[in-house]
Amino acid sequence: MPSVSLKNPTVDELKALFPLTLPVPTPEAVPDLITPQDFYREENLLRNPQSFQAWWSAIHTTRESCTAQIKLESADIPESAVTLLGPLATPLARISLQRLTYLYESALVHFPNSFKLWKSYLIMRMSFVLGRQIIKKRSGGRKKFPEMKDALVDEREDLEQWEGGLNGIIGWEEWRSLVATFERALMWLPNLPRLWLMYLSIFFHPTCPSVISYTHARHTFDRALRTLPPSLHARIWVRYLLWAESRGGSTLVAIYRRYISVDPSVTENFTHLLLHPIDGKARPLEAAKLLLSLARKAAKGEYQSPEGKSPYQLLEDWIDVVEKFSDEVGLDVDDTVQSNAEAAQAEAKDIEDKVDTGPASVDGKLVRIAGPAVSLDADGKLLPPYDEDTDFQSPRKLNIEQIIHKDGFSVYKDQAGRLWTGLATYWIKRGEFDRAKETFEKGLASVLTIRDFTQIFDAYAEFGESLISAMMESLADEEDEEEAAETEKELDTKMKEFEELMDRRPFLINSVLIRRNPNDVQEWEKLVALHGEDDEKVAETYTKALETISPRKATANLHRLYVNFAKFYEEGGTTGQAEPDLDSARKILEKGTKVNFKAVEDLAEIWCEWAELEIRHDNYDEAIRVMQRAAAIPKNTRINYHDNYLSVQTRLFKSLKLWSFYVDLEESIGTVETTKMVYDKILDLRIANAQIIVNYAAFLEENKYYEESFKVYDRGVDLFTFPISFEIWNIYLAKFVKRYGGAKLERARDLFEQALEKCPPKSCKPIFLMYAKLEEEYGLAKRAMSIYERATQVVADEERFEMFTIYIAKATANYGLPATRPIYERALEVLPDRHTAEMCLRFAALERKLGEIDRARAIYAHASQFCDPRVNPQFWSEWNAFEYETGSEDTFREMLRIKRSVQAQFNTEASYIAAQTMAAQQGTRQVSDNTVEEAPDAMAAAEREVGNVPSFVAAKQTGLHPMPVSDATSTSAVAPANADEIHISDDEEL
Repeated sequence: MPSVSLKNPTVDELKALFPLTLPVPTPEAVPDLITPQDFYREENLLRNPQSFQAWWSAIHTTRESCTAQIKLESADIPESAVTLLGPLATPLARISLQRLTYLYESALVHFPNSFKLWKSYLIMRMSFVLGRQIIKKRSGGRKKFPEMKDALVDEREDLEQWEGGLNGIIGWEEWRSLVATFERALMWLPNLPRLWLMYLSIFFHPTCPSVISYTHARHTFDRALRTLPPSLHARIWVRYLLWAESRGGSTLVAIYRRYISVDPSVTENFTHLLLHPIDGKARPLEAAKLLLSLARKAAKGEYQSPEGKSPYQLLEDWIDVVEKFSDEVGLDVDDTVQSNAEAAQAEAKDIEDKVDTGPASVDGKLVRIAGPAVSLDADGKLLPPYDEDTDFQSPRKLNIEQIIHKDGFSVYKDQAGRLWTGLATYWIKRGEFDRAKETFEKGLASVLTIRDFTQIFDAYAEFGESLISAMMESLADEEDEEEAAETEKELDTKMKEFEELMDRRPFLINSVLIRRNPNDVQEWEKLVALHGEDDEKVAETYTKALETISPRKATANLHRLYVNFAKFYEEGGTTGQAEPDLDSARKILEKGTKVNFKAVEDLAEIWCEWAELEIRHDNYDEAIRVMQRAAAIPKNTRINYHDNYLSVQTRLFKSLKLWSFYVDLEESIGTVETTKMVYDKILDLRIANAQIIVNYAAFLEENKYYEESFKVYDRGVDLFTFPISFEIWNIYLAKFVKRYGGAKLERARDLFEQALEKCPPKSCKPIFLMYAKLEEEYGLAKRAMSIYERATQVVADEERFEMFTIYIAKATANYGLPATRPIYERALEVLPDRHTAEMCLRFAALERKLGEIDRARAIYAHASQFCDPRVNPQFWSEWNAFEYETGSEDTFREMLRIKRSVQAQFNTEASYIAAQTMAAQQGTRQVSDNTVEEAPDAMAAAEREVGNVPSFVAAKQTGLHPMPVSDATSTSAVAPANADEIHISDDEEL
């Protein structure tokens, strides 16, 4: 090795330092290779040349010694030399490399198949050439068999990185020697992937010579794939693809094409690399064809995106590429038109070829029909036919319109807005503004949702605004007057078109909604309203609507279209300036009467409107004839009105709406006989409701046909049951009593009995009262009382108390107070508990008026069991007042005892809560000023409630004044006055 000064070295001087390991260093060629300290080692190796342990120990010892010496060496070497030479910048490092190389090569002579020895040797050589490897810290483990997408991400993070390294130009010979060493190792151990991966890692080094890192690297990757078994190819391919990404250009394309032919999972990554290359030369046509192929395969279920993209998202990525690189990807207008025509001819030819022109077999043998050639893959599966649109190697550009129609509109109908805007944007980017405008118009005329319409319309408006803005800017910069005038004229045209577009927006929205549902009556009516006073457009819209709408699928109020269309002609157009055309109106209504509407009421409305039209023009006879036609009764009247399988015309004669209008018309302009005839038909058809019965009877009554009106009421109560017949009975009975009074009393009684026979308890009270009133005014009081008696037994429980009250009042008026006692007694037996207390109070008041004090007291005692003192304080206050005025000490004590026992009876948790709630609602709850502790038992609590009543009365008292009792612990304390004390004069006997 020549001696070179590294103070100010030149390139040639640095190159003169190499090669160090080629040829392999020997003691004869390198004098300093073996030192006196190494003699013992050499003698030991000469004695034991086949001992791997001896060689390994010698190598290990020498390597550690060299490493320690290199760390301790302090040489004054320029920074430039360190940068170029890397780990071999010092003489000691260079001689250490030669010594270690000599030892490893000597050992490999005896152990050429040792993987351990080769791996250690190669790592040592790489450390001197590539520099110090940076060890990365990694959290967590790696998948054993990851997908290629994930493997690329993980491998990109785990790629080896080095610090320093030998310059590829200065140390070219040493780099070549390292490559030669790897080649020798792989010659002995070709099937070990670890050696291949170590070899391939040097091609990623930033200072690797280009001769090695390009062509030689590609050949090495290919040799690795040919040598290793297929199960290990994934480990090579992930490095191969990363290396291709780092090189870019045609190398990247060729390598990725090879890989996606067997594994298309990285195609999306490939398209990204094609569109964003490191050399700046994008390949959009190839990327677009790849994305189109992926979108079609995903739509068929043959491909699943590793990034989780749906088939539509892949197609949207393709549209983004088409929009961005419109000139490089798609055909121009003329070529597109020609391609569309060719595609239409081919489709027509295919349809003709599919027509059966002969037998399928002759003499039992199938006849082969001409068709495209069929190709099979290696597994015998049918391959798809060749498609130049997805062949990324074909230079032919794409027919964007045809592809979007085929793969977009026919598959993703809910994304029509994005597809139309994408196609229009493609033409805008190519500068084909007329074609873009045509595309926008087609989109607006074909979408079915407001979302898609809004998307297209907004893009269309934005395109118009940007075009006008660009023309205004060019007009401002224009210097030629003729061109400026032409530009200004064109600008005026564009602005006019833009204004028309804005004015058309409501019509376009309406057309979208009508296309989505052609049977939407309300949207057709809105379209008529949009046309305003344009009579020609209004008539055209009505005509088109009636031709388009399917009656059985139409939304509500289809009949209003016929009615409004007829009124349009009747009123002389929307403005009324034209001549009224009644004949056209009648023809429209006549046509409407033949439509099979969803509901019979819609058809009835058509006939009623027709009759009203005739009435408005004073054609009364014609109106009657129209209703006679509508209400014609067929021979078979046993038709179910609600049978939707029958046409509405068949069921029309049972439409109450139609008959109601007809009878109103007869009442207004017909005779009494014709009106009666119509009413009778309604009753015969059994379609009348209670209102019809009442109207018919009222009509007869107005015309003095009283008996016939009562017959109508009879028919009505026969037709209907309660509760509907209740209203008819009320009117019937009131009218009859008013008409005859007591003249036909027995007949009236029969009517009331008929009404009460089937009347439910909740409805019979008014009838009983009316019946009793009849007997009071025209009959016997005894019968009236018996009716009240019946009423108290029949009416509902909630009305029984009121009925008893009326009964008692009537009995008092007719027979006096004593006669009410049995009524009160029976009331107490049958009334519910909540009404018993009130009735007892009234009964007691009655007995008190009659002077029966003991009977009144007994009634109070009976009623007390239903009255909680906390809930019904009014009852106890009245009883207290009664005893105060009429009772004695014993009776007062008995009242208090009963009160305490009743309160104890009600003093449960549930009843207490109920009592508090009811008292709060009624506002009767009273809170004592002095709060005392809860009594240990119910009786003590009852005593507190009644106000600390004394437990005895002093014997020396001459009156019934309770004496306060002193407390045992405080004799001087004066007890508070008793609020419930009874004052009895001294003259009364105790």
